[in-house]
Amino acid sequence: MHRSGVASDLIQAGKTSPTGAAAAAARHAELSIYVTPGRVANPVVALAEAHDAERAGFGGVWVSERLDVKEAGVVCGAVAATTRDLTIGTALIHQGTRHPLTIAALAATTQSLSGGRFVLGIGRGLDALAPALGVPKPTLAGVEHLVSILRRLWAGERVSESGAAGTFGSLRFADLPEGGGPPIVFGTIGPRGLDLAGRVFDGVILHPFLTTAAVAESVATVRRAAEEAGRDPAAVRIISTLVAAPDLAADREDVVVRARAVSYFQVRGLGELITRWNGWDPSVLQHLRDHPTLAGKGIADTALTRDRLVASAEVIPDEWFTTGAALGSTAACAARARAYLDAGADEVLFHGASPAEAAGIATQWSLPRP
Repeated sequence: MHRSGVASDLIQAGKTSPTGAAAAAARHAELSIYVTPGRVANPVVALAEAHDAERAGFGGVWVSERLDVKEAGVVCGAVAATTRDLTIGTALIHQGTRHPLTIAALAATTQSLSGGRFVLGIGRGLDALAPALGVPKPTLAGVEHLVSILRRLWAGERVSESGAAGTFGSLRFADLPEGGGPPIVFGTIGPRGLDLAGRVFDGVILHPFLTTAAVAESVATVRRAAEEAGRDPAAVRIISTLVAAPDLAADREDVVVRARAVSYFQVRGLGELITRWNGWDPSVLQHLRDHPTLAGKGIADTALTRDRLVASAEVIPDEWFTTGAALGSTAACAARARAYLDAGADEVLFHGASPAEAAGIATQWSLPRP
């Protein structure tokens, strides 16, 4: 079967990747990074970026999903086939876009294909799009029911019941994944979602552009919910997403950080949640939404390419970038990541900069802390 040159080269590169104790010594489990974040024209780029991440020493890569040419299960499968040591996760797939049995199969297959390196990241960020997609509005109760179904299917149980995630006559796996199913993490920002993460999930992915103080408060919420549920609070892995632009040119920094911020703050409801957690002035959000480049565009991230979002970022205060992201030198960005670990996170997930652009952070990580 014909393979593209990029894919073929990476398959060969993956066969010679460092493995075993040597690879573990060089890899930083507390550092991970997105591959192909945002909109992409060709998802094969994810293979090169995953190889860059593995070579740099990141512990894992995460794949966000777009419902066009970036279906997360396919991308994760390709990354699993061309890497040896990286953890590979979805960040995120969303409740309602797949039947629970399909989600269970996606996760079990990728877990088996990767040799146990997969993490299933689930969210419910499709609220605004649910009517257009013709799917029910996602709910926390539905997510909780879904997680229960997934775990029971992976354990070999038959699921026949009605609940918040739907009505199911008879769901089961004929063949089970060796070693069980993968960990499940929840992407969320609100206090009720954080509470659910602490009670039910194996981990949580926190939203980008939170300050260290907001992350510390989120960590406390998750840990407290876990303890009240009779779980070990330390067993719930907390992943803090940090948009970073280490040593990038000004125009690239604008696209990586400022345009990405616009894509979040412009969304009604989400922008308000971020500003509330951070104690920022919410009146800025309306000025942003009224900007000539955004007015009438709906969800701007799907209507405009990222470079066309930069102009509207002029209304966002600089403080939002200096306290909610990582800018400047590679050393400064590494220091910002350490600040989020000091705030209680177990892992920092870098967003924005590509693995090649952020490779120096992993190198910096190995140096003595100043």
